[in-house]
Amino acid sequence: MAWIYLCIAIIAEVIATTALKQTEGFTKLVPSFLVVSGYGIAFYLLSKIVQLLPLAITYAIWSGAGIALVGIVGWIWLGQKLDPAAILGISLIILGVIVINVFSSTISH
Repeated sequence: MAWIYLCIAIIAEVIATTALKQTEGFTKLVPSFLVVSGYGIAFYLLSKIVQLLPLAITYAIWSGAGIALVGIVGWIWLGQKLDPAAILGISLIILGVIVINVFSSTISH
């Protein structure tokens, strides 16, 4: 169940972060609601996940996947440009999450 919660927490955080710019300083209701509820859901689920998985691993996967997905969403959906250094950095973050999941004995699947 922890892995399902973690996936939902990542998606909620990505939605919240993506909507952040559209809040225009929290003056726009719908994007502001998405930000507050998205982060609320993400942090609530993280509080449950860390009872089942190590904090460092949970945070590394949550933040790493979130960073990579926000970068990809910004590039595809928002039309933001990524230079080669940004692409390399995002690729390394994704690789780091994969290494933790595949090779770390700290977590069990």
